Amino acid sequence: MEQVIIPTTDNSRQDKPVFSPALQKVAEVISYLSHPLFLPILVTVLLVNAMPEYFVLFKQESIRYPFDLLYIRVLFTTLFLPLFVVALCKALGFVTSFQLRSQKDRIIPYVACTTFYFWTYFAFKRQGVAPPFFNAFFLGVFIAIVIGMVANTYVKISMHTIGWGGVIGFLLMLMTGLNMNISLALMIAFLISGIVGTARLILGAHTPAEIYTGFILGILSQLIAYGIAG
Repeated sequence: MEQVIIPTTDNSRQDKPVFSPALQKVAEVISYLSHPLFLPILVTVLLVNAMPEYFVLFKQESIRYPFDLLYIRVLFTTLFLPLFVVALCKALGFVTSFQLRSQKDRIIPYVACTTFYFWTYFAFKRQGVAPPFFNAFFLGVFIAIVIGMVANTYVKISMHTIGWGGVIGFLLMLMTGLNMNISLALMIAFLISGIVGTARLILGAHTPAEIYTGFILGILSQLIAYGIAG
């Protein structure tokens, strides 16, 4: 009897898509420009320019340019200090690369960022001159980092999409809490977030599940923060 071999398809084995070097380079540039460390100062600048009436007291504290002291405070605690910690960890051999690709590389930066962002929230809250939604934004960032740090023990989650999910959540918070018509800004945030998530997939830095989980955590963190401090 002739043996018949029936070919089978192994659906569990899927080849990863291969992208051109040029597209990967573009995705890499997008990843650098959209790094979550830039988001606090970006949101601060946009808020100050869109709603300066809420930040009048900060303008009075300016040294040379309007709101310059506010920008310096945000830059120092949310950008300079985290970058300094990452650079120090790289110099000491605690992390393998500045991209923090592995879960192990992210442990110390996560711990450092929780400290810096909570201090930023606490300092603005204690000063008592920042609008509540501004305080809630930094509290939401702190909550997102804490959740990301705990989750990093078990799974890898995209820090990029956590950050941009936080921007979306913050805009949703402004729409529902302050009844602001910022639908255009929200659509732009969704568009940029989609581009950022796609760039991370092209680079092979994350799986789709890690991308979507980051978005969800970022949005939920801002909504929780608004319920607490908004």
